[in-house]
Formats: sequence, structure tokens, C-alpha cells
Amino acid sequence: MARAGLTVERIVAAAAELADEVGFDKLTLSAVARHFGVKDASLYSHVRSLGELRTRLALRAGEEMIDGIAAAVAGRAGKDALAAFAGAYREYVLAHPGRYAATQIRIDDSLRSLVAESGALRRTAEITYGMLRAYGLEEPDLTDAVRLLRSTFHGYCALEAAGGFNDPRDVQASWDKAVEALHAALTHWPRQKEKTDD
Repeated sequence: MARAGLTVERIVAAAAELADEVGFDKLTLSAVARHFGVKDASLYSHVRSLGELRTRLALRAGEEMIDGIAAAVAGRAGKDALAAFAGAYREYVLAHPGRYAATQIRIDDSLRSLVAESGALRRTAEITYGMLRAYGLEEPDLTDAVRLLRSTFHGYCALEAAGGFNDPRDVQASWDKAVEALHAALTHWPRQKEKTDD
């Protein structure tokens, strides 16, 4: 394979494929270099470190994921939007386990400029919070609700991907019920009561 034509975009795309194949935790610069048939040093003019590569992969995966979610929720509100959001989230996790794992990393402060350039986190927040505002939630309830959704979706998908559901109950049926339960929780959210003078 020729060395010519290496770009940041091609390197990150190769890293995304490798992460899904071998696992994000096993992604190395050496593995990416072997993919292109070059030495590790050939990558350093495009990415400075494994940390930068992993961060770029995390942002790329985040963009892919939110693009799918945005398309799914477009024109929907309430329970329909929640179900579409949840379905697109789960679909991405199961189809791209390595890329999804990348989205869970903590971004090093020295690489924060990449986050600003990407806009993936901002767009994710806009779409997620926009969906939840349809339930009439405001801060701090919005943040609490986001955390509930993220932990539920992440936990369920992680268990499913690992084969953690052995009961004969259909996994899709349980997922649908979980989404219904989340809708009920959001609809009847225990809002913080305003303080009143005695």
C-alpha cells in the first residue's frame, strides 16, 4: 500500500474501522500504521499521539451517532421522539461497538480545541435538550433527565452487547418497555418545588 495520500481523515476512518473490529481498548498507532502499510512515524505528521487519534475518533463517532439520532427524531415529539432517539442510539451502539466506546472517553484538556472545532458535543446537547424540553423540563431537571437517559441507554446497550440478557424474554420487548417507562418518568417528572414564604 502506498504511503502517499495519508490524511487525518483517512487515518481516523481507518481507526474507526479497527476499533469496531478489535475493540477500542486495543486500538494503537501501530495497528493503524500496519493498515496503511507504513511505519508508525509516518502517522506523526498527521496525529501527534494515540491520545489525539482516540480523541478525533471519539468526535467522529459522536458526529455519526448524533447524525443518526437527528434524522430519527426529525419531525417527532414526546414519546415518538424519545423512542426514535433511543432506537437510533441503540442501533449505533450495536453496529459500532468500538466507535461507541470511543465516545465514552474523557477528553484531555490539551485536546479541547478539537472539541470546539467539531461541534459534535454542542449538537448532541442541542438535540437531546430540545427533545426533553417537549416534556416541559427546565434546569436543573433537564440535566437530571439527560443523565437518566444516558445511563439507561448506555447500561442496557452495554449489557445487550455483552450477551448479558439470558432470560427467554425478548430483548426488544424489554427495550420497548424501558422506553415506555422513561416516557412515564419524564411525563411525571418530580419537579423541584419553588420555595414559598411562610
